[in-house]
Amino acid sequence: MILKQYYLGCLAHASYLVGDEEAKSAAVVDPQRDVDQYLRDAERLGVRIGHVLLTHFHADFLAGHLELRERTGARIYLGAAAEAEFEFTPMHDGGTLPLGRILLKFMETPGHTPEGVSIAVFDLGVSEVAPHAVLTGDTLFVGDVGRPDLMASVGLSAAELAGRLYRSLRDKLLTLPDATLVYPAHGAGSMCGRQLSTETVSTIGDQRRFNYALQPMSEEEFVRMMTADQPEAPRYFSHAARLNRSERATLDESLARMLRPLLLDEVLRMAADGAQLLDVRGAASHAASHLRGAINIGLDGKFATWAGSLLDRERPIILIGDPGTEPEGATRLGRIGLDRVAGYLETGMLALRGRDDLLEQIARIDPSALQERLGRSDPPALLDVRNAREWEEARIEGSVNVPLAHLERRIAELPSDGALVVYCATGYRSSTAAGILQRHGRSAVLDLAGGFSAWQAGGHPAALAAG
Repeated sequence: MILKQYYLGCLAHASYLVGDEEAKSAAVVDPQRDVDQYLRDAERLGVRIGHVLLTHFHADFLAGHLELRERTGARIYLGAAAEAEFEFTPMHDGGTLPLGRILLKFMETPGHTPEGVSIAVFDLGVSEVAPHAVLTGDTLFVGDVGRPDLMASVGLSAAELAGRLYRSLRDKLLTLPDATLVYPAHGAGSMCGRQLSTETVSTIGDQRRFNYALQPMSEEEFVRMMTADQPEAPRYFSHAARLNRSERATLDESLARMLRPLLLDEVLRMAADGAQLLDVRGAASHAASHLRGAINIGLDGKFATWAGSLLDRERPIILIGDPGTEPEGATRLGRIGLDRVAGYLETGMLALRGRDDLLEQIARIDPSALQERLGRSDPPALLDVRNAREWEEARIEGSVNVPLAHLERRIAELPSDGALVVYCATGYRSSTAAGILQRHGRSAVLDLAGGFSAWQAGGHPAALAAG
């Protein structure tokens, strides 16, 4: 039996290779868009990937079902309620897919989305009635369940889907034996739930005991709980979900267009015409020197999520990074469907040697220097760009909270004169925020190096939530 989990940390996404080594037959479940790792492992194991399964139309990443279809000829399988532009095999409740002595059995488990399915994995050499594992997609996570509020754009209410989710969990998944392994499509950090664990595998029994959403309660109580206080979904989610239903270009086709070296003059011309300059270096490098007008979203953090939240998918993107990092940047944008990359600045920042007229910097301040300045008669204003929940739990006294995703449209609320210190948890989001402020003419901006974590680590005072 083959059951391998692939975990992509930057998107908190888990995908799976399932198959029978003796029968040389395999399937991939919820693949990421760059599919080489599945093909390499299939070749190493001597199996053929003939099937690709989606548990639902994902909103937080572009799945690799079309890529695997093009590379292997694999057939695509979706839940019977799915509607898509490409050809697929619809799987009803109880439908099966044999892979030698491994059997995949589909359970329709709507709630996160209307077409959602979970897939029970049976090793027939061990048991024909008790599944070894269940691949739960975004229906059941370790420590949480899928949020039901992402389908409003297609006319389905969160309350309606939460009711379906309640029944899917209790009438389907919780009927499985306690020993059944639970393999979800996401872990901690995903925006598809609220309290996902850092663990990426569990059991039905442990989830029955410890998952807050599976505790005894009425359907009405569950619906109220699941429709309240959900985090704001990133802007790109509806775009990615639509592309996952569509017949579209593969990642290889897109990368062939995206990875085009551009000379500085061409970059400047395209920027003048509305192209977005995306600096993918770390915050310290960006602060020291960057091309005027560039926004910093570093590859060393939640790059795809923030790129999808802040960039305009209708405008071309030009990558600026250390030479050799361009394929990674383009691939990670492609994973969420941002394929409008026009190219990258050839030789990166080396192209700007001798062009000081095109360079900008962002001043940085360390926690001790900030505390000293806050004690002066003319202290700087403080802008916290973490989310509201982070700010409510603990913050620097006197700070104003404008989450990074809202900053562009709320800049007018901020003081226009005097120094402004911007901070987040670690300095990743604040670097992006400082660039947005700079682009809007706020020149007296300072970025708190190391963010609120460094502030607390230095023993500096913080306002804490009551209780």
